[in-house]
Amino acid sequence: MKYLDDDILIVSAARTPFGRFGGSLKNVDCYELGAMPIREILKRASIDPSMVDDIYWGMGDTSSCRDVYTPIAGRRSALKAGIPVTTPACTIDKACVSGTSAIILGARSLKLGECSVALAGGATTFSQEPFILRGVRFEGHKMGNLTIEDPLFGLGYKDYNPVAVDAGERALVHKISREEQDEWAIRSHQLYGDAYGKEKFKDEMVAVNYSHNPDKPEYLDIDEQYRKNISLEKLSQLKTVFNSATVTAGNAPGMNDGSAAMILVKGKRARELKIEPIAKIVSYRCVAGETGHIPEIPAEATIQALKIADLSVKDIDLFEINEAFAVMPLVSTKILGENDPQAISKLREKTNVNGGAIAIGHANTATGVRLVMTLAYELRRRGGGRGVAAICGGLGQGDAIVVEV
Repeated sequence: MKYLDDDILIVSAARTPFGRFGGSLKNVDCYELGAMPIREILKRASIDPSMVDDIYWGMGDTSSCRDVYTPIAGRRSALKAGIPVTTPACTIDKACVSGTSAIILGARSLKLGECSVALAGGATTFSQEPFILRGVRFEGHKMGNLTIEDPLFGLGYKDYNPVAVDAGERALVHKISREEQDEWAIRSHQLYGDAYGKEKFKDEMVAVNYSHNPDKPEYLDIDEQYRKNISLEKLSQLKTVFNSATVTAGNAPGMNDGSAAMILVKGKRARELKIEPIAKIVSYRCVAGETGHIPEIPAEATIQALKIADLSVKDIDLFEINEAFAVMPLVSTKILGENDPQAISKLREKTNVNGGAIAIGHANTATGVRLVMTLAYELRRRGGGRGVAAICGGLGQGDAIVVEV
């Protein structure tokens, strides 16, 4: 792969399988979960932990950590993985956008010459989300019931709609039917099953021993959200969630556990270390818009990132658009295709070609890193090309990263 000394390169990338809510990874501590891919990427690139200068880590849910108050999850995972105590780590929260923003912050640090080896990643564990008891710290409670809150119910943000409601409403605006969303969900599972059968995910996925018995290891080596026997008939029978217009548990991903990480260096440093790059980061863009207009955000981020790179949609070989809901890639490809049915169809053929989050799972703050590595590894298998990874999250924010192999 050709690159210049100042190019930003991905030289190592890996992730855990994404577990189901209450599945195999439910008892894996979130710090240890984050440490798993960090150890793997250092080993793959033969990089000594002391060589890492900066760490940027996505962690959107601090309440699932053992240290609920300021858990500094990135640093905790880094220390568990063997990174020296002298290496600073920044833990960030932009919800689902956290992973891509971690990559972008790492790239900026390299561009500014503030570091020579940057590590970016993220971890999420929905399964360890606690129930919350509010308003009793300074109130003497004599009699009566106490209300325990489940922060996962009506998933979204206080004072705003549940995100499933926003997605459903925007689907109606763009005339994306419930049936189209269900069909996209089936496509996601089918493509994932085909890719997994061809061992495509072996490049990015490291099996996880989730057993707490050292004498009886148990390994997870497949994304647990995947459903082999899914059908349109089964999906059509599901009720919508939170009174959403079109969104169901079937055309959305689950609440998943998992982590992902990658190492970034400049081209000059890659030569010094004699590391073969996985991909080059061409451009990136962080955007924000109306809080409820989430399906449009990946398209807007993509348009702006391509403009920075002086590229057009036609110059891109593959897209990864996060399936936070099926409506996200459906609406975003409609916008990118400028409402031309033929152009939209071609775009969708190049989007999430190995399945997306509906089948893989959506471990929120790890997903952005997962998208970029999935894209890069697939471009490598195809002999090279350009790709865009795009994602929305965090009340109408979004990122897009353009890569080249």
